[in-house]
Amino acid sequence: MRKQKVEEEEKVADLTPMLDVVFIMLIFFIVTATFIKETGIEINRPDTETAQQKKTVSLLVAVGPDSSIWIDKKKVDVRNVRPMMERLHAENPKGGLVIQADSESKVEKVLAIMESARAIGISQIAIASEEK
Repeated sequence: MRKQKVEEEEKVADLTPMLDVVFIMLIFFIVTATFIKETGIEINRPDTETAQQKKTVSLLVAVGPDSSIWIDKKKVDVRNVRPMMERLHAENPKGGLVIQADSESKVEKVLAIMESARAIGISQIAIASEEK
């Protein structure tokens, strides 16, 4: 009888080390993952020949073809652009602003966004475009 109990105990595998490794890998992938920022609307960017890649972007604002403004996947009224940009800029003060303006959008909305950005102290402002 004792021999049967010893054999049964030997057959059971200890899963603790395997679970430790799985959790460590999970933590590693969560920490090293990069998150892509999106504005929440699909736009048709104008073509340019002098497009440059920006590395430090903390704010991404889109202006749709109907001149609607989108920040952080939410449609925003022009009066609420500045407070929302202040909140997002406070999270990453070193980053700049990229405006994704549709080729059909009105220039007045883009200028209003740029004025709001300058008022809160953002000096790096760029307009997104497609490279030809």
